[in-house]
Amino acid sequence: MNFCYPFINTPLPYPYHALEPFIDEKTMHLHHDKHLQTYIDNLNALLKENPMLQKCSLEELLISCCRRPDSLQISIGNNAGGVYNHRFFFDGMSNDDNLSIDDFLLLEINKHFCNFDQFKNQFKQAALSVFGSGYAWLVLDNGRLKITTTSNQDTPLEKHQYPLLNLDVWEHAYYLKHYNVRAAYVDDWFHVVNWHMVSLRLEKWLSFCT
Repeated sequence: MNFCYPFINTPLPYPYHALEPFIDEKTMHLHHDKHLQTYIDNLNALLKENPMLQKCSLEELLISCCRRPDSLQISIGNNAGGVYNHRFFFDGMSNDDNLSIDDFLLLEINKHFCNFDQFKNQFKQAALSVFGSGYAWLVLDNGRLKITTTSNQDTPLEKHQYPLLNLDVWEHAYYLKHYNVRAAYVDDWFHVVNWHMVSLRLEKWLSFCT
């Protein structure tokens, strides 16, 4: 995987049809091959004209805003955020029925949200609360699990939060199958969440703290 310029569109970690019937194959093709590719192409074009940023990772481009020229603050943020958010979203899903939530992650969720059903309900309400386009996230904020939202292609990294899971609620993520019924899309998405990946991300954070 290219960690800096030029960025490439890495393959999905599963076949395009793998998330059926919850997320349809055509949406996955368009979402990954068209929408994400456009963000990658735009980001590479911007970096081609700005060699001083070419050695930056996506995270560095997003966090180190002060290193971006004023004229590129919005365009770099939008496109680097688009690449980061989409990759994070695609990696957070799976077609493996055996990837159920493990005991440690469930314990942490129960600690911060009372129980798993409460967590799901709060996450769904956050996803529905996004006006227009954006994402719902499960993040670590000062070591505590928290549900938050971002607009457009903003990321929790800019708030110094550590992301564990995200849900893309831009209409292109669900409109072909779910039309304008975002709630049904959220319900279906919960069937394909890669809880193992969430656990790995949590373990990675814990390893940084020890």
